[in-house]
Amino acid sequence: MNSADQTHPSENGGFWSDTGKSGITSWIFSTDHKRIGLLYFYSTLGFFLAGVLLGLVLRIELMAPGRTIMGPDTYNAVFTVHGVVMIFLFILPGLPGAFGNLVMPIQIGARDVAFPRLNLLSWWLYISGAAIILISLFTGGGPPDTGWTFYVPFSARTGTNVTLAVFGVFIIGFSAILTGLNFVTTIHRLRAEGMTWGRLPLFVWSLYATAWVQILATPILAVTLVLIMAERLLGTGLFDPAQGGDPVMYQHMFWIYSHPAVYIMILPAMGVISDIIPVFSRKPIFGYKMIVFSSLAIAAAGSLVWGHHMFTSGMSDTAILVFSFLTFIVAIPSAIKVFNWVSTLYKGSISLEAPMLFALTFILLFSIGGLTGLVLGAAATNIHVHDTYFVVGHFHYVMFGGSGFAFFAAMHYWLPKFYGRRYAEKPAVWAWALMFTGFNIMYFSMKVLGLQGMPRRYYDYLPEFATLNLASTIGSWILASGLVIMLANLFHGLLRGEPFVGNPWGGATLEWSTPTPPPTENFMEEPVVTHGPYDYASLKFELPCLSSKQQDQANQETA
Repeated sequence: MNSADQTHPSENGGFWSDTGKSGITSWIFSTDHKRIGLLYFYSTLGFFLAGVLLGLVLRIELMAPGRTIMGPDTYNAVFTVHGVVMIFLFILPGLPGAFGNLVMPIQIGARDVAFPRLNLLSWWLYISGAAIILISLFTGGGPPDTGWTFYVPFSARTGTNVTLAVFGVFIIGFSAILTGLNFVTTIHRLRAEGMTWGRLPLFVWSLYATAWVQILATPILAVTLVLIMAERLLGTGLFDPAQGGDPVMYQHMFWIYSHPAVYIMILPAMGVISDIIPVFSRKPIFGYKMIVFSSLAIAAAGSLVWGHHMFTSGMSDTAILVFSFLTFIVAIPSAIKVFNWVSTLYKGSISLEAPMLFALTFILLFSIGGLTGLVLGAAATNIHVHDTYFVVGHFHYVMFGGSGFAFFAAMHYWLPKFYGRRYAEKPAVWAWALMFTGFNIMYFSMKVLGLQGMPRRYYDYLPEFATLNLASTIGSWILASGLVIMLANLFHGLLRGEPFVGNPWGGATLEWSTPTPPPTENFMEEPVVTHGPYDYASLKFELPCLSSKQQDQANQETA
């Protein structure tokens, strides 16, 4: 296949057909990592939109004291489904599944992942688990109402369909484990000639650290969920205090997984930002090795801090001291990353295009979320704001302001490369402005509400909290309007926009040396890597995957 034939996917009947089939079957049975990446992207984005709608429903209910549009039982169900969808169906699989599959093999010079069929199986397991969760909403006793943490003993006693929902999350866990195994093997075994560990793009390093967390931490969640099902179906009494069980043990088991899961959510986002910042600053990343070490340190130390979720559970003062100390320790590698990103910006020739705006927003919102996380890591202040809306605000600043905005940055940065067309810039900037404004109005109001003492997970609240709750709801509408404009502009551009060829961003990683969109096996011949991923002084694409005309065009655009 000649590289000149790869200017747009429509010229070849669609994206990278490798199955001999057509239509939807050519997608859902494809083992091409790019198609699987897009399958993850479409799936996770769809669930994200469903989660956003549920969140808007919750904010409408909370815009004023008393009942607005639903009763307390419905509120608990909507609250639970919103959390399960956003955590397990969007944030956890979003960046690794979608952009990890799309970009990582090309960035290391590989033709595909190490286990293509296992890669397809991981997507099928993800979709199967999601389908089981959706079925649980309409069968049995109705939607689960426990919150996304499935805390016992309530999750063991409620008459809602918790068992099926927990089983769906259990299946999704296997998808994450298989993805982690695939990525670790791919990065170890399939790097191109010259692609040493010191030349790996930082997005690849972040996926590598994430993959180890997926492999080592996710089985703990699987065991915990099995024990919930055993509690409900067999009455084992392991967590039931009426039978001599210990519900606090469940909290330990859940957070031993779920706090490392925070880093499954945020580490790939940090990798995205580490790739975007140098491109739009027109200079190499500052402190490459320290960013790599900080990713590995976050993955390692992040598994040791789960106890700060449980300072009010009755643990000993010694345990509180140790977990508080470790929480502050794990903040150090995150601070290193922020310092290096800002240092990269210093004296850079900064171009404020949409990917860069979302990346800069990530730095600000993640920093706010991280600093308020230290408030929760200190035992004295934790006890004051525990289970208040301060925790909700902190969590969303880190997860949505961090992982969510990094996901949006990745969409604007990489998707034009794989579609061969680009979006309009002005609507993208307007959408970013609305999202940034609405996000901060919505979630900063929650932080203040928490400091004032408003508890989270409550269906109703006292009148003195009404003003800020109304402000938070209005912020949610502004944020949602920005999301609508962003997605409408993005997909209109990707389907009907101007051609996106060559290397208009000026990126120095390998994906920008391939045709647009990349061919089925990514490269016409095996690439040979001779310099680091952010060595702009050596940015001349001479890889055999480009025709001479495309090489000249790429070099002219980069210059």
